[in-house]
Amino acid sequence: MTAEPTAELGFRRPVPPRDGYTVDDLFTVPDLPPHTELIDGSLAFASPQRYFHSVVIDLLVAGLRRTAPPKLKVVREMTVVLDRRNGPEPDISVVRAEAVTGRDQTRFDVADVLLAVEVVSPDSEARDHDTKPHKYAAAGIPHFWLVEMSGSDHHPVVRTYELDPLTKAYSLTGTHRDRLKADVPYDMDVDITPEALDAL
Repeated sequence: MTAEPTAELGFRRPVPPRDGYTVDDLFTVPDLPPHTELIDGSLAFASPQRYFHSVVIDLLVAGLRRTAPPKLKVVREMTVVLDRRNGPEPDISVVRAEAVTGRDQTRFDVADVLLAVEVVSPDSEARDHDTKPHKYAAAGIPHFWLVEMSGSDHHPVVRTYELDPLTKAYSLTGTHRDRLKADVPYDMDVDITPEALDAL
């Protein structure tokens, strides 16, 4: 695999294979930027992270871990292998504990994921609203959450979705603005007020 210079970006972008990349390539192409994802055989690069994105992930991870049963683990920004041409990286995933195989692990199989969470950024809006939920649903992930910034105080709004196994599509189950209370994939109650964000 060769690389072509990208002067305005200051690095050499790899030239994709004729049939696109595979998940194996995602872990072997040298010098890919952190948090590179594979969507339909194409590499998707992340823009610099905004503070809102980072702190909301921290808040949700802490809340989810506090109440997670021993049989589940909460992980952030890990690749989930949907198929050989799709390896997205949800901002947060809830996975079966037995799927954690070691501290050098780089990916999870979609069959081990119960919840995928995406915190929307301006550069990822189309992927987070459309591409990723459709792919997560088609791959059978039972639960999906979409987190967006709202209002003049820029507080998080969490929309929760559950998979309909017959249609392979997500249905909205709730919209949460101050407290995220849910009983799937397990019982949780997370303070998501602006004050909770500011306290981190």
